[in-house]
Amino acid sequence: MGNVRPVLIVALVALGCFNLCYGGEEFSEELLLRPLPDRKVLAHFHFESTTPPTKDYGHHHHLFPKAIYQLVHKFRICELELSFTQGRWNYERWGGSDPISSSNAKPPGVELWAIFDVPLDHVDATWKNLTHTLSGLFCASINFLESTTAYSTPAWAFQKSSGSLRYGALPREAVCTENLTPWLKLLPCRDKSGLASILDRPAIYRGFYHSQRLRITSNEFGSEGIEPGIDLEQTLTIVVQPDDQRTSMSYSSGKIQQPDWSISSIFGRKISGTCVLARSSSVFLELESTLVSELNKVGVDNAASDGDITFPGFELSVAPVRVIKERRSSSVLFEFSVDKYHDDNPLDIGVKWKHPVVWSCVQAPFQANRFLLGSGNERGSIVISLRSTVSQRIFVGDEFGDGCEVQVVIFQVVPWYVKIYFHTIQVFLDGQLELTSAVIEKIQVSPSEDRVSPGVMEVALRLPCSTMSAVITVNFDKGFLHIDEYPPDANQGYDIPSAVVRFPDIQASSHYLGDNSSLDSPILSKFQENNPVLSYTEVLLVPLATPDFSMPYNVITITCTVFALYFGSLLNALRRRVGEEERLLKQKAAGKTALLPLILSKLSSKLRVRSHESHKSASPSPLLSNKLIMKAILLAGLAVAWHFYFG
Repeated sequence: MGNVRPVLIVALVALGCFNLCYGGEEFSEELLLRPLPDRKVLAHFHFESTTPPTKDYGHHHHLFPKAIYQLVHKFRICELELSFTQGRWNYERWGGSDPISSSNAKPPGVELWAIFDVPLDHVDATWKNLTHTLSGLFCASINFLESTTAYSTPAWAFQKSSGSLRYGALPREAVCTENLTPWLKLLPCRDKSGLASILDRPAIYRGFYHSQRLRITSNEFGSEGIEPGIDLEQTLTIVVQPDDQRTSMSYSSGKIQQPDWSISSIFGRKISGTCVLARSSSVFLELESTLVSELNKVGVDNAASDGDITFPGFELSVAPVRVIKERRSSSVLFEFSVDKYHDDNPLDIGVKWKHPVVWSCVQAPFQANRFLLGSGNERGSIVISLRSTVSQRIFVGDEFGDGCEVQVVIFQVVPWYVKIYFHTIQVFLDGQLELTSAVIEKIQVSPSEDRVSPGVMEVALRLPCSTMSAVITVNFDKGFLHIDEYPPDANQGYDIPSAVVRFPDIQASSHYLGDNSSLDSPILSKFQENNPVLSYTEVLLVPLATPDFSMPYNVITITCTVFALYFGSLLNALRRRVGEEERLLKQKAAGKTALLPLILSKLSSKLRVRSHESHKSASPSPLLSNKLIMKAILLAGLAVAWHFYFG
C-alpha cells in the first residue's frame, strides 16, 4: 500500500494538470465509410475543435488553432464556411437528402460565406480584409472575392441573417495539395497520427470527388442560439473507386458484384492509433436503408439482437464495437473504436461482399439541373430544370392531395456582364406555361450594375406534389468587357457560379438509436440537426464576344515598320550631300591604295634588319629562322587579304 499511494497521488496531480491545461478545450476525430451503388466508396472525415469563451478561459490555447482564434476576433465572425471542391457531387447516384449530401456536398471551386458582428456600414470592408487573410492562410485565390462584382448579399434564400451575410464563389479555382496542407495544419496532430495519418495525397486527388470544408461558429460576441465559445468543424469528403477488378455479374438478376475494399486498399495505409490529444476517435460504417432493404429481399438478415449481429450478405474484417440503428428508417451504423489499436496492431476495416446487390440512394424531392439556351454572342436564356424523383418522393401533407405542396427556394448569382432580364421569368409545369403569380410564392431580385455588383435572384416556388417536372427560364444579354478585363484564357468562356436549390420543408437528418454514449459522438450529433435539404446545380460556361488579341500586336508591328521605312528614307534624302560624299569616297580609295606599298616597305626593312642580325650571330638557330619565315608568310597573307577586301 505504501507504493500505491505515491503513484495514485502522481496520477491525480497529472490528471489535475491536464484538466487545468486542456479542460476547456476538446478535439475529436471521426471517419464515416459508406458503400455507394455505383461501386464506389464514400469516406467522410470529421474533425471538431471547441474552446470556451475568452472571458472565462483567456486568450491562450493549447489545442484550438491560434490562427482561427485570431481570425474570429479580428473580423468578429459569427459564422463562416469555406470549402475547396474538385469534381461535382452526383446527387442521383450518391444521394441527395442525407446530412452529408446536404451539408458537405459543395460546388466546384471555392465557396465562402460569412456572417459578421459589425455595423452594417463596415461589413464590406471586413469582408475584403477577410478574403485577403484567408487567401494567405490557405494558399488560394480567395482574394479575388474582394471585388464588389464577385460577392453578393443574400436576403433570405441562402441563410437567415440581418444584412451582415456575404456570399462569394470562384468556380474555376483549382484545388491541390497547397490548399490541403494548411487545412491539415489546423489539426492538433496534423497528419502525423490519428485518422488524418491515412490521408495519402495521390489517393485523395485521383478520386472522383473530394471537398475539404471548414466551418466556424462563434458566440464570442453575444450571438444567440450558439453554444458559448468557438467551434471549428473540419470535414473532408472523398468519393473513390476501390482497386478491385472483379466485375462478376449474376445474369439471372442483372446485379453486379460490389467490389471488396478496405481502408488500406483505398488510402494505401492503415490506422495505427489515435491522436493523443483527441477526446474520441471512432470509425463508422454506414449501410443506407435502401441497401439494408435490398439485402433483406435476397434473404439476408441484418437485424441486431442482444448486441450481436450476423453478416451473411457481406463480411467485415474487424468486429464492430456496437451496432446502431436509425430511428425512422432501417439504416445501420457499425462503430469501431480506434483506442485499442497502435503501430503493432493497426486498424484495417474491410468489406467483402458475398452476393450481388443493387440499390439506389435516397433522393431529394426534385433533381435540379441547369443549362443554357440560345446561340451566338448576343443573347440567350438560363434554364433551371427540376425533375421529380417519383420513386423516392417525400411529400409534405397528404400524398397527391389538394394541400400537398413542395416548397423550392432558388438562389442564383450572375456576373454583371451577363445582363439578366428578370421580367422575362417563365415557369413551365409538366410542359405547360403557368402564371408566375400562381407558382412563385415570393421573389427578390437585385439587378446587376456594370463593373459594380452582380445580379442576384432569390425565388421561392410552391409546386404541387404531383408535378413531374418544373422548368424556370430567364433571358439575358451578353455584355462587353474592356480589353484589360479579359482573363488570359478568354476564349474558353466565363463561368457562372452554381445555383443553390433548397427544400425548406424537407429536413436532412438522421437519428441513430444507441446507448447514452452515442450522444458523445460529434458526427452523430451533427446528423441529428434539422437542416433543410440543399443541392447545387452545374457551373455554366458562357461564351462572350472576345476580340482578336493578336490584332494589337499586328497593328503595332506594321505601323512601326511603315514609320521606320518612311522616316528613314525621308531623313536619308534630306541629309545626303552628293559632292561631299564623292570627295570622301575618293580619299578613302586613295588611302586604301597607298596602304599596301607602305606595308610592303615596312616588311622588307624588317626582313633586312633580321637578316643582318642573323649574319652577325655566331651560331644561327634554325628555330628562329623558321619563325621569321612564318611571320613573313602571315604578314603577306594579311596584306593580300586587306587588298582583296578593301582595295
